[in-house]
Amino acid sequence: MASLVNSLQKLLSRHTARKVPEVIFLFWIIKLLTTGMGETTSDYLVHQLDPIVAVGIGALGLAIAIVLQFWVRKYVAWIYWLAAVMVAIFGTMAADVLHVGLGIPYLFSSIGFAIILSIIFIVWYMTEHTLSIHSISTFRREIFYWATVMATFALGTAVGDMTATTLGLGYFASGILFGVIIAIPAIGYFLGLNEIVAFWFAYIITRPLGASFADWIGRAKNMSGLGFGTGEISLVLAIIIALLVGYLSITKRDIKKN
Repeated sequence: MASLVNSLQKLLSRHTARKVPEVIFLFWIIKLLTTGMGETTSDYLVHQLDPIVAVGIGALGLAIAIVLQFWVRKYVAWIYWLAAVMVAIFGTMAADVLHVGLGIPYLFSSIGFAIILSIIFIVWYMTEHTLSIHSISTFRREIFYWATVMATFALGTAVGDMTATTLGLGYFASGILFGVIIAIPAIGYFLGLNEIVAFWFAYIITRPLGASFADWIGRAKNMSGLGFGTGEISLVLAIIIALLVGYLSITKRDIKKN
């Protein structure tokens, strides 16, 4: 038993090269695109397939992407962003299952996901004494990082749907609202706001921001959308994401130079 515990401790504290990209302008662009793609792809799948089958496909895709991300020993652009896309898709499904499948109001699920996210942050900080993404260089910290990412996507989905449907703002007005809110950490950062606080604040808000505009463009007109179709929007976003990630893979602009 002692040897098993020691082996587990060594695995958790194993150092690798940093496993996340540099936070450059393209990071935020791709992050917004993945949130939109996650929203529209989830909606498309659950309406084209049996919802249980769709969620199963989402869970399998997420599992494969996360295993790949943990398996590599350094940051690889296409693997990292594949994991982010699958988190976006499955995170959307998780939030929708609570509302559509179990009948839990978006307000309650938003509060629940906010509590979960807070707990993850607290345990992460108490364990590692930092929440900086620049410190993601051990297996344990990577676990905390992706647990946080999953929680932010689920929370953002619930909050975005709450403003659009429960509060009756619609998708476009919700997108404008979150566009205003995301300016808070952006401006705060330049005025001296702690960079870790600013990063995670912005990271959370990108989810409902990107998803609200994607829903507005893709959803039917009788659902306050423009009616371009969730499948079509998902395909367009996937192509743009692939092109941008390909560019980063070639140029390495999101890898810190020593």
